[in-house]
Amino acid sequence: MSLGSFIKKQFIDVLQWNEEKEGVLAWRFPMQDFEIQNGAILNVRESQVAVFVNEGKIADVFGPGTHKLTTQTLPLLTNLKNWDKLFDSPFKSDVYYFSTRVQTGRKWGTPQPITIRDKDFDMIRVRAFGMYSYRIADARTFFTEISGTRDVYTRDEVEDQLRGILMASMASSLGGANVPFLDMAANQALMAQQVKDGLAQAFARYGVGLDEFNVASISLPEELQAALDERISAGMKGGLGADKMSGFTKFQVANAIPLAAQNEGGLAGIGAGLGAGLSIGQVMAQGMAQGTGSALQPQAPAPAAVPPAPAEEPIEARLEKLKGLLDKGLISPADYDGAKAELLKKLIG
Repeated sequence: MSLGSFIKKQFIDVLQWNEEKEGVLAWRFPMQDFEIQNGAILNVRESQVAVFVNEGKIADVFGPGTHKLTTQTLPLLTNLKNWDKLFDSPFKSDVYYFSTRVQTGRKWGTPQPITIRDKDFDMIRVRAFGMYSYRIADARTFFTEISGTRDVYTRDEVEDQLRGILMASMASSLGGANVPFLDMAANQALMAQQVKDGLAQAFARYGVGLDEFNVASISLPEELQAALDERISAGMKGGLGADKMSGFTKFQVANAIPLAAQNEGGLAGIGAGLGAGLSIGQVMAQGMAQGTGSALQPQAPAPAAVPPAPAEEPIEARLEKLKGLLDKGLISPADYDGAKAELLKKLIG
């Protein structure tokens, strides 16, 4: 090497990473044609790890602190290069910095519902959402398994990989938990712990440590949620035979009242027909209850005479029932006001 080339040759005296950009997990020190001077200073800050890579192989890993780079502090690299103890020349090696800070507030969610078997509702599809946090726990494994030799490796890139692992673990945990949906939604902390145990093992394979994992909500798709709401409203959960059909009949009659308000005349005549409507519902329920008996038993013929119409209820009782329908949300305030006005006219007229 000529004297001019030697003078032009550049040496690195200090290596450090200031983490100027947010979301960077791995960063390669820009070497280019530079060489590290023997005796140079390596600064590794708290929440950082520095990895020396020589010819594609990890030679040394340095934790937080100030390190003077000599043959004594680089034993593995020295052994790879077969340098003797009197070595005093510059050397060249790739240096990668890794951020070991906890990456907090990372959101997760199931893009598609997960189908599971449920003892209450047979087969259902559920969706879940929450947050998690993680950090690089093993820089050596993270380098060999994920980040590799890229100049910069960001949080967004690794989370694409982690998200796939998370969804697979979530599907496995939900499918094998054998916990009813209603219990699952009521105890999200227990479910999160079950998922976290399996997820931590999956993350560890890539040198990533799972710090926190929580489930914020578990829900059904809109169409299934609507069906569940209807079932709860009808009081069908746990009902059998005539009781179940009676509850469903009452539910249908209650739903028919607001639909009748949309017809011509609205609810103006609800006061007069309220008692009759409830009686019809009772008759329907009784008929269905009788239909659950044995098919071998002959049914008594219906009486030929038409039963007398029930006596008309007092207006005060109709007003109370009308108010009850409003409180249960079965009619709108506008319908209530109109029907109330009609009844009050009869009361004072």
